Amino acid sequence: MQKIKSLMARQGLKSPQESMADLSPVENLRIPSKEELRELREKPIDPQAEQEIIDSIEEVYFSNDSFDMVQHELEKLPPELNLQELEEYRDKLKRQQAAVSKKVADLILEKQPAYVKELERVTALQANLQLAAVICTNARRQLSVAKEGFTEASLGLLANQRRRQLLTGLLKSLRTIKTLQRTDVRLSEMLEEEDYPGAIQLCLECQKAASTFKHYSCISELNSKLQDTLEQIEEQLDVALSKTCKHFDVSHYTKVQLAYTLLGKTQTAMDQLHMHFTQAIHNTVFQVVLGYVELCAGNADTKFQKMQYKDLCTHITLDSYIPCLTDLCKALWEVMLSYHRTMQWHEEHDKQETSPTQDDAAAAGPDELVVDRSYVKKKLEHGLTRIWQDVQLKVKAYILGTDMSNFKYDDFIVVLDVISRLMQVGEEFCGSKSEVLQESIKRQSINYFKNYHRARLEELRMFLENETWELCPVKSNFNIAQLHEFKFMGQCRSPSVSPSRQATSSAGPAQEELSLFQEFLQEGNPFEMHIDHKEEETEDVLASNGYESDELEKSVYQDYDSDSDVADELKQDYVDEQTGDAPLKSVSRETIRSKKKSDYSLNKTNAPILTNTTLNVIRLVGKYMQMMNILKPIAFDVIHCVSQLFDYYLYAVYTFFGRNDMYESSGLGLISSRLRTTLNRIQESLIDVEAVGENAGVHAPVEDRKEKVPSPHLSQMVVLTNSGTLYGLAQRVVATESLVFLAEQFESLQSHLDTMMPAAKKPFLQQFYSQTVSTASELRKPIYWIVAAKAIDYEQMLLMMAGVKWDIREIMSQHNVYVDVLLKEFEQFNKRMGDVSRHVRIPLPVSNVLWEHCIRLANRTLVEGYANVKKCSNEGRALMQLDFQQFLMKLEKLTDLRPIPDKEFVETYIKAYYLTENDMEQFIKNHREYSMKQLANLVNVCLGSHINKKARQKLLAAIDDIDRPKR
Repeated sequence: MQKIKSLMARQGLKSPQESMADLSPVENLRIPSKEELRELREKPIDPQAEQEIIDSIEEVYFSNDSFDMVQHELEKLPPELNLQELEEYRDKLKRQQAAVSKKVADLILEKQPAYVKELERVTALQANLQLAAVICTNARRQLSVAKEGFTEASLGLLANQRRRQLLTGLLKSLRTIKTLQRTDVRLSEMLEEEDYPGAIQLCLECQKAASTFKHYSCISELNSKLQDTLEQIEEQLDVALSKTCKHFDVSHYTKVQLAYTLLGKTQTAMDQLHMHFTQAIHNTVFQVVLGYVELCAGNADTKFQKMQYKDLCTHITLDSYIPCLTDLCKALWEVMLSYHRTMQWHEEHDKQETSPTQDDAAAAGPDELVVDRSYVKKKLEHGLTRIWQDVQLKVKAYILGTDMSNFKYDDFIVVLDVISRLMQVGEEFCGSKSEVLQESIKRQSINYFKNYHRARLEELRMFLENETWELCPVKSNFNIAQLHEFKFMGQCRSPSVSPSRQATSSAGPAQEELSLFQEFLQEGNPFEMHIDHKEEETEDVLASNGYESDELEKSVYQDYDSDSDVADELKQDYVDEQTGDAPLKSVSRETIRSKKKSDYSLNKTNAPILTNTTLNVIRLVGKYMQMMNILKPIAFDVIHCVSQLFDYYLYAVYTFFGRNDMYESSGLGLISSRLRTTLNRIQESLIDVEAVGENAGVHAPVEDRKEKVPSPHLSQMVVLTNSGTLYGLAQRVVATESLVFLAEQFESLQSHLDTMMPAAKKPFLQQFYSQTVSTASELRKPIYWIVAAKAIDYEQMLLMMAGVKWDIREIMSQHNVYVDVLLKEFEQFNKRMGDVSRHVRIPLPVSNVLWEHCIRLANRTLVEGYANVKKCSNEGRALMQLDFQQFLMKLEKLTDLRPIPDKEFVETYIKAYYLTENDMEQFIKNHREYSMKQLANLVNVCLGSHINKKARQKLLAAIDDIDRPKR
């Protein structure tokens, strides 16, 4: 069927007959003639049989136009041909051809009316097309006439005008492009002027303009150039941002921040800023330390530049350690100050922007602005701790890089001071307690302090063994606060304010001091000021030539010297009569009052008595307290060492002047149990007894002995056996009173030490003060007792009393000679004290103790003398009372001491001579202060003639019972 359709399509507008004649011979399809067609029509053929014949045709005959049927059939022939089979096959093909021809003829006949009709329509269409061709030809001819007459003239003018407008716009664009290409020169100028916001604004405007002309090929190159310029501006902006880390400038930083805002990179700028601060800290400390290392090395070796910072710190020499540390802290202060000022800038900037931008909130993109501000604020707050941590780690590496155990004390204190100042900076910077710095400086301090304290104790022993106990001349208004070592307690700008001062400042906010960042916000450096302050310190505590230069002091000494030869009885009257105006000009009321109290003072009532060693101990305490004030974690160790200084001084004074077994056994309780306990404790814990006698006993462990010091020995220059100097009374006074003065200074420092002490260790401090410091004045008794015992010849008085006859029968009106001898001894003692007081002021308490000891010993000698009496009458007892009353009367003129010590001790003993037997028994039980011999004498001498032997034995047995527990 396909072949039939294709054949019909090819026949064009020809008649069916022509079409039939024009069929291609290639098709090899014979068209039946009319007769054949008639025959075929007439010949009845079964349609079904005909269809079967057509269906039996091979499929290949219906495939395509280029099919060669002859070739196909020839190829199908078998190798061996059979005529009969060929004829049969030929007949079959003929039948198939006949069936196809018949079918084609039927189809042609069936479609012929429609074909004729369609052919007529094609003919009509051809006529219409010919008419249309004529119309088009006429139209074209008329259009060519119109073109010549109208288009080329009028529309040509319009075209030229339009071209002119386009060219004008192009010229304007070209000029703009030319301007854009020249902006790089202006941008460079603006960058040199550090006008970053202007440069960025100009660059962004150029980019915007360039995007308008992006259709020009030259603009693409300009766009890339502008982008490169913008990146270059960002790089220079980053460099400008890094400069603010060391030297913050408000106008400079404002430009930089505005530039980043224009770029829309506020958060990026903050990230970069923190990176620059971290880098600045590292570079700064490295350059400072490298500079000192290379300076000290003295050669141009570059190996130091390749070292790590931690290793570089180990090459710092001892001489350059403090200057390098100071410069290091100065440089780090600059970095932290810049960060502090950066935060201030952002706080002020936020406050300024909040109110004016409220109206423009919608236009300005408030959400993004708030997010940026919040990010910046959090980043800055977090950066505080991070930056301070970096600072601590850098300084820690520097601190631990050098062994400070051999530093001089002043140098070490300067180091502590600087680090303490740095810790104060850290606390104000971010509220940090600087644990890293504290731990590192604590390690160095413990190491240093152990060595230092051991050396100071040895030094103190050397001082004590070479001390001649001469008075150290200090001014009358001397106070430990005047010493360099205690300046830190009174300085307002001290690097580490004591808690008591902190409490005061917090209680009075009106007087609150400026923080370091407020004080040095614009200029100066806290570390630089501190060093300068140290250099300007002066100390003026010593009096010239031992005396102060004021006229009042001179007149006092002159008055005392001119008055020294006047009898003691007249001195009191002379003082009492000093009520006129003239004498008062030279002698103050305080001086007169002190003269009334004691004849043995130089009237410099405020001038403390101390020695060079005392002053050194006080200075040492100040140094220890400085260290403790700065290093609170080792406060207990320092206070323990401070207590050892006092202990050793107290023990030395006792062993030099107070240890005397003969007088300690007097039974008068010269050394209290508390003082005895304290002395024993010091000897056990601090004194290395084995250092004196190496062969005695088993040696203690080496570690224990390291903590101990050998007992000091009194200098051979000090003579305590000369009666002319009252057995070294001047040296004893200076030694004892210097100890008392030292104790007073410790008392004044107690509150300060208490605030430094950890709560758990405060009982130690309290015990030290109650058991040791408070016992200093108790040493007066045993030390001055030795003077009192040797100054007056009590044995001679006993001998003289033994020669007196007491069994007289008449009342005597004249006292015995021994009383005058004793009083003369006292007057001599008084004079010697006056001689001593010309060189060393004898304070009233010392004078009183000396008089008390002398009077006690005299009274006990009297009782002992009375107890030696073998026979005594009532008149003899009256003579005893007369002698004692005479002694008291004269004695009261020599001393202001009231009441007279042991007065009742003598009077009670004399009155006991009058007691009856029963009263005597009660007396023996109640008065155990008397010795067994003295009580036995009362029984034997007074009651011997009135009682029988049995009663006497009973009383003696009672005395023996009382004495037995003592033994």
